[in-house]
Amino acid sequence: MRGAPIPTIQGRYEVNLALRAVIFDYGMVLSGPPDPEAHAELVRITGLPAEQLDPLYWADRIAFDAGTVSGQEFWRRIAQEARLNLSETAIGELAQWDARMWMTVNQAMLAWQQKLKESGLRTAIISNLGDTVHDAMAREFKWLSQFDVLVWSYQLRLVKPDPAIYRYALDKLGTLPEEALFIDDRQENVDTAIETGMKGLVFSTVERLRADLVATGLGEELPLPART
Repeated sequence: MRGAPIPTIQGRYEVNLALRAVIFDYGMVLSGPPDPEAHAELVRITGLPAEQLDPLYWADRIAFDAGTVSGQEFWRRIAQEARLNLSETAIGELAQWDARMWMTVNQAMLAWQQKLKESGLRTAIISNLGDTVHDAMAREFKWLSQFDVLVWSYQLRLVKPDPAIYRYALDKLGTLPEEALFIDDRQENVDTAIETGMKGLVFSTVERLRADLVATGLGEELPLPART
């Protein structure tokens, strides 16, 4: 009931201040699983089997998300590490398919964001991603303009779970930490948001999110996402 302390999903209790904002991660929250067709193109262009390509892909991803390397440089590094002789055309194609891999959309979550906006809440995205992924999203996703604040890691040279990226988003939203709910698919990112003073939920499915909102009492303050 209103006025009672609200537990976070980790079981900690906080003062119940009215929520004014919901902050979303992008990948695997607003987006769906990686596009398998795009991943297959990465395998085809590099000529590397997935079990060899995937570890190389993730080994230096943090540098890409942090903006210290561009999308093209990211793929040049992979080519060098794997001793591949790839043309600049192939490097560009890899960067394009890499962006495409992360552009499946979770329509149920976008619909919920609209419900939140209609109920008077502010909404934001904090996402770890690099320049070429963001460029593709900005070209194709008109719905990005429906969010009040957009925070992309490569532009700030900050990546989650650095507390500074959360504080930056809160400042742009004009909200106190206690007035914001943060939703991410990674536990460590949610943990840092909670340590910053926000409420936090780990996302896996829309149904799980509905259940967690109800279990924590947040469903009394927020409209629930529609059942899928």
